[in-house]
Amino acid sequence: MRLIRNKLFVFIFLFLIAAGVIFYEFNRIPGTLTFDEVDSAMLSLTLNTQQYTPYSLLATGHTTLYYYIILFSFKLFGVGNFALRFPSALFGLLGSIVFYFIMARIYKNNIFVSVLASVIFSTSRWYFNFARFSFEATFLLFLELVSIYFFINSIKSEQNKSRNLVFSGIFAGLAFNSYPPGRIFFLVPLFFLILEFKKKIKLNFNLAIKNLLIFLIPFIILATPLSLYYLSSSGDDRVDKLFFWKNHEMSVGDKITGTIQNAGSISRMLIDKGDLSGKHNYPGKAALNPLLALMFLAGIVITIKNSNRFENRLFLIFFFAGILPSLAIYPWENPNMLRTHTAIAGIVYFISVLLNELYKFLRKNKNINIYKSGLIFIVILIALSTIYELRTYFIYQASIFPTAFETKPELTEALKHLNFDY
Repeated sequence: MRLIRNKLFVFIFLFLIAAGVIFYEFNRIPGTLTFDEVDSAMLSLTLNTQQYTPYSLLATGHTTLYYYIILFSFKLFGVGNFALRFPSALFGLLGSIVFYFIMARIYKNNIFVSVLASVIFSTSRWYFNFARFSFEATFLLFLELVSIYFFINSIKSEQNKSRNLVFSGIFAGLAFNSYPPGRIFFLVPLFFLILEFKKKIKLNFNLAIKNLLIFLIPFIILATPLSLYYLSSSGDDRVDKLFFWKNHEMSVGDKITGTIQNAGSISRMLIDKGDLSGKHNYPGKAALNPLLALMFLAGIVITIKNSNRFENRLFLIFFFAGILPSLAIYPWENPNMLRTHTAIAGIVYFISVLLNELYKFLRKNKNINIYKSGLIFIVILIALSTIYELRTYFIYQASIFPTAFETKPELTEALKHLNFDY
């Protein structure tokens, strides 16, 4: 009973933290809308007057899954700022909870690391910033995290393996129908299933094929409508215009140079010079504060060193999948904290690896006072990091929102100004 109470307390504690940073001064910070949000509202409302479509050419082109959810929010709450932004906030909150469940599954005997990693994740301004206005980045990350959670369960436990793989495939398929970086996410679990297939094919061919199909069938079913749309049309113009790897007028050398330049700007984004967009970041500020940057660098070294561990390999590939799409877009589009949003999960996991090593080191110390003092010191550092993140967002980044979010304060006013009849 005591353990259940502790788990309930932890859940409530993390829920309140995530809800607090996402919903504090919600709709006031930022207090105005961006043109992209108004375009999203119009796209969503037009879906109400047509048959189901997996893709819309409106607002420079988008898959429609997230916009049907916004439409449902409009029907539930009425057309307005809150209804427009609520889905992003909701999935930001749910994503934080799912991330904790992943950490608790990985560090099942170490609630200390699981809780601290979840606090870091929830209070990262890179994460909660995008949950506070109507972009679909938090929705995509939520879908990917749920798929990862079920996939880890399928690998680490033989019980309900098929059910876990089905759910992993379902959420990978939903991610395929979300923000463009989600199109390649399914390759992350598929890579490990193929490795497992190669190991088991000599032992049990039927079981190896079964596991692959259990994941792939629900994914293919959900990905098919959008895939057929692409095959029957000219494709995704928005993606085609951004990806210079597809530019046949550029030489191979120019593409290699551009990719190296992107790798450099994305690396600097994490620890030195960040995204310049006021919607995404306090312009130029590194995505990670100094403490988290140091912990990330140390954690990724440890993770690579121990890459024989399944979870370490999984999050290394997950992290790379979050970075990969931005490596292929024109260099002047980088650094971009929106397009690399899903990399946050890998970054915080690497930090958790370092925290786990520190925890194990302290546990080995026979002096209980040193052990307790060490844990308290770590908690204080994470608390200071959290305060730094909140201060950066709610004081400094919030001060530039009036110019970064460039349109009307109320959605209904913006739609009326554009003569949009809904």
